[in-house]
Amino acid sequence: MARTHTYSMWVAGKEQPGEAELIPVEDPAIGEVFAQCHAASTSDVERTIMLAQETFKSGIWSKSPRHHRADVLDKCAVLLTEALPALIELEVRQTGRAIREMNAQVPSLVRWFKYYASLLRVEEQPVLPTAGKLHNFLQRAPLGVVVQITPFNHPLLIAVKKLAPALAAGNSVIVKPSELTPLTTLLLGPILKQAGIPDGVFNVLPGYGATTGKMLVQHPLVRKVDVTGGTMAGQAIGGIVGGNLARYTAELGGKAPLIVFEKADVQLAVNGIAFGSFIASGQTCIASTRIIVDNKILPQVLEQLKAKTDLITQRIGAPNNGESSMGPLISAKQLGNAEALVVEAIDGGKAKALTGGSRMQGTSSIDGTDFSKGYFYPPTILVSTEGDSILKTQIWRSEAFGPVIVVVGFDTEEQAIKLANDSDFGLGAGIWTQDLAQAFRVSEQIDAGITWVNTHHRNDPSSPWGGAKSSSGVGSENGIDAYHAYTTIKSTIINYASTEESLAADDWFRDGAGAVRYG
Repeated sequence: MARTHTYSMWVAGKEQPGEAELIPVEDPAIGEVFAQCHAASTSDVERTIMLAQETFKSGIWSKSPRHHRADVLDKCAVLLTEALPALIELEVRQTGRAIREMNAQVPSLVRWFKYYASLLRVEEQPVLPTAGKLHNFLQRAPLGVVVQITPFNHPLLIAVKKLAPALAAGNSVIVKPSELTPLTTLLLGPILKQAGIPDGVFNVLPGYGATTGKMLVQHPLVRKVDVTGGTMAGQAIGGIVGGNLARYTAELGGKAPLIVFEKADVQLAVNGIAFGSFIASGQTCIASTRIIVDNKILPQVLEQLKAKTDLITQRIGAPNNGESSMGPLISAKQLGNAEALVVEAIDGGKAKALTGGSRMQGTSSIDGTDFSKGYFYPPTILVSTEGDSILKTQIWRSEAFGPVIVVVGFDTEEQAIKLANDSDFGLGAGIWTQDLAQAFRVSEQIDAGITWVNTHHRNDPSSPWGGAKSSSGVGSENGIDAYHAYTTIKSTIINYASTEESLAADDWFRDGAGAVRYG
């Protein structure tokens, strides 16, 4: 085995060892451990939370001027940009994501720091029209210690999406990254410290969800938990957080529908399906996994979509190869989950694969990568064997979290909407049509927190990102709502009536039966 590098936790502005067992970090393209990471024990968690609380109470960050916090966030963006080459290389290694994806995604992260820096500089504090000679103004104050639990699929993106509003608000943050991909989040530590984030304000505690994660979210000093993950994990964490009456934001599962209407440009729609379905090897919560197509154009769409997926498959190779179109799944477990759902659908006689459908073997035609060593699964298209039989399969309803899509037809707009909403999830959805009236009409009826029209997976710091159904989570990321969710509201009411007026109106227990105020 090649020599592995060991990464430490990031606590109190420096690298520190953890007392729990080391976590092996695997390269999913070759199925080998290339690094190991220190993990937090019970005592590590307790010490870090107490440190974060003391730092918060000190006011060094929580009570610093908002313009200072804005300047520091801007500096974070500058230093993050300078560190991009090293971050991208490591992100590719630990996730298996194609480098062409990471070259596009990781540089975009600076927008979150810049957005929340700008928000701090322009945020207005309301003055309310309270009756009487009263000046009633509102302020937002940070919550305290907050915990963020991030997933394996977008380690840096989701960490920064959560970090930027939390830091902008003045909180002390503890991040527990996925045990599968903890490394790039740890590299944020020195970057943020150099930018001016005080020691103890940003901490990273790697560990497993059932141990480190549970210890973090159940601690009574934690005032908010923000998690991205699966629905079952989100429900379990929510139950714990609720017991402490702490704030909770959860971005959970998805099974995004993508509707292609007759008036869509077919080539644009096919390109959109391929991107929405197979980016990150399908390991995204908003992946377009249920493709719903007007029967009038269904044969044409399937023909062009098959050609597109075949082209993607031909160009799969090593993730660090700039020519590679798609990488492996994150782990053997994740590969097994996707395989099992496909096998159930096909062996049950309710679906057939137009392309893909089984684990990749052999070697890459572009660079000789041995697919059998990694967790490679090809882009897969499943259709019904008879009628709409695929609607009776588990994969119609369950997240495969892999590059697998199911395609069904419809005859009427009402049918399309019904199929789109036939899910417990409601995170993302896509509509493809050149009919603007239809786009408005249908988007209003789709049960999804985010609906894209003639595009997919657009993500901007200003645009809310959250589910419309409980299985897809509670609350939202991005925008001013995310910033507000990391604050508590303070209402201050100042009486500016004269002493004489106050003596006349506010002496509740004076002699006599004169009128008194209430409220």
